[in-house]
Amino acid sequence: MAYYIHFTDPNSPEMEEFLQGIPTCPGTCFFIDINKSTDLKYTGGLPDWGRKLNNTFNFISLLNDFPDSIVKGIGDEIMLFITDENLKKKKTISTYYQLLEEIYSTVFNIKSFPVAEMFLPCKVSMHYCTEVYNVTFFKDANDYYGRDIDLTARLMTKALENRIVLSEKFYVKVQNDLVTLGLPPNHGCLSGVTGKFLETFRGVPESTEYRMLDA
Repeated sequence: MAYYIHFTDPNSPEMEEFLQGIPTCPGTCFFIDINKSTDLKYTGGLPDWGRKLNNTFNFISLLNDFPDSIVKGIGDEIMLFITDENLKKKKTISTYYQLLEEIYSTVFNIKSFPVAEMFLPCKVSMHYCTEVYNVTFFKDANDYYGRDIDLTARLMTKALENRIVLSEKFYVKVQNDLVTLGLPPNHGCLSGVTGKFLETFRGVPESTEYRMLDA
C-alpha cells in the first residue's frame, strides 16, 4: 500500500523526515487512451458509447492480468503502474518484452477486429521508471508520483491512434530480455519499431529518447 502523506503543519520537521525515508519504486508506467470516445458522446447516447467503452476496456487484457496495477482513470484514459516486484511474480507475463508484446497484440487486435463498431481504437505510452514513489495524499488510495510518471504522460503527446510510444529506457529493458531469451533484437513486434527520436518535452529539463510502434 502507498505511503500516506498527510501533515497539517506545513513546516513540520516530521513531514520532512518522513518524506526522506520513502524509497523509490521502480517499474513500468503505461498510459492507455481510448481514441474517438469524446466524439461519440456528441453523436450518440450512453447505450452506444458506453457499450463500446465497456467492450474496449474488457479487451485490454493487461487490466485483467494486473488488476492491482490500475492506478487511475481520467475520462477515457487510464494509468497503470507495474512494479518490478509485481512483474517478477507473474507466470504468464513476467518480462518487459512480454509486456510490450501483450499491449501491441491488444492494440493490433482491436484495430483488426472483423466486426465493425465493436471496439474503439487505442493509443499507448510506455516508460521504464526509476524516479517514482508509491505515495498518496488521499487516505486509503493507491497512487504513484515522480518525474518518470510525468514523463510517461508527456510521451502520450506523440501517440496517435493504434500507436505505442515507448521510451528508450523501456526499449533497452526489452532488448535485455531478448538477449536473455536468446532472441534477435527485431523479434516479434519489434520488427516494426522505429529508430530513436529526441524530444524536449514541456517541463522536462532533459531531452528524452523514444521510439514508436504502429499496430
